[in-house]
Amino acid sequence: MKTRQIERVLTPPTPHMVGDGFRVHQYIPSGIGEGFERMDPFIMMDYNSKFYFPPTDQPRGVGVHPHRGFETVTIAYKGSVAHHDSAGNSGVIGEGDVQWMTAASGILHKEYHEEKFSKAGGYFQMVQLWINLPAKDKMSSPKYQGITNAEMKKMELPDNAGTVEVIAGEYQGEKGPAFTFTPVNMLNAKLNKGGKATFSFPENYNTTVLVVEGNIKVNNSEEIKTDSLGLFANEGEEFTIEATDDAVVLILSGEPINEPIAAQGPFVMNTRSEIIQAISDFNMGKFGYLE
Repeated sequence: MKTRQIERVLTPPTPHMVGDGFRVHQYIPSGIGEGFERMDPFIMMDYNSKFYFPPTDQPRGVGVHPHRGFETVTIAYKGSVAHHDSAGNSGVIGEGDVQWMTAASGILHKEYHEEKFSKAGGYFQMVQLWINLPAKDKMSSPKYQGITNAEMKKMELPDNAGTVEVIAGEYQGEKGPAFTFTPVNMLNAKLNKGGKATFSFPENYNTTVLVVEGNIKVNNSEEIKTDSLGLFANEGEEFTIEATDDAVVLILSGEPINEPIAAQGPFVMNTRSEIIQAISDFNMGKFGYLE
């Protein structure tokens, strides 16, 4: 099996605030700089690297806003986040948990630091992904998946190398709990210093790794440091990660949808006319109501 090589290593782009609760480095699409198609179906990645928020009685976050045409996935590494949406879904995700919202035909939602975390203050570290939907599913009904860490499949690696948590897709035959519309692999590798893990995905799957903690070496050669991103070429299938310190690595690999992408703000559709319709539907109150 041919080895899949790192095409580029990216260091964290300049951070910006999303609302007043998320201090993020945008790796996809702006950090990579090749448009939405390069990591399709992952069309956005905002990474809130570890950041201390002082105590407050007023939870920080992002107020009510709409989405249509895709899914938002929030992975909590430190801190906790609360969610409410206009379909009546709500939940809190803590460290190690995942919040997976399918906006699809349209939804209003808000995300903010969970109340106890806000009052205590502390370190906050999250990844938010936007995952595109194929045209046939863009106008399906919204849904919500709150995935706790306990629900994830965990593969213990040999030689005390560490653990691979499967959020979506599969690893060595173990399938993750997340429902996905297209083939998506989303894994957390938690490796002890010197620990190794091997991964294999079809050559055409767009694949990347984000080093959340520690430092790693890919294929025994390419070094990727904390908070940096490794973008893989679409040649070969198998690659190996070795932790040069205790490390946490997010691995993403998905089959590209390969459909036209028209995006404006919180709407991701296939054509400009569908974007105009989304804006009209939102302005007419068709996405529901949320305080």
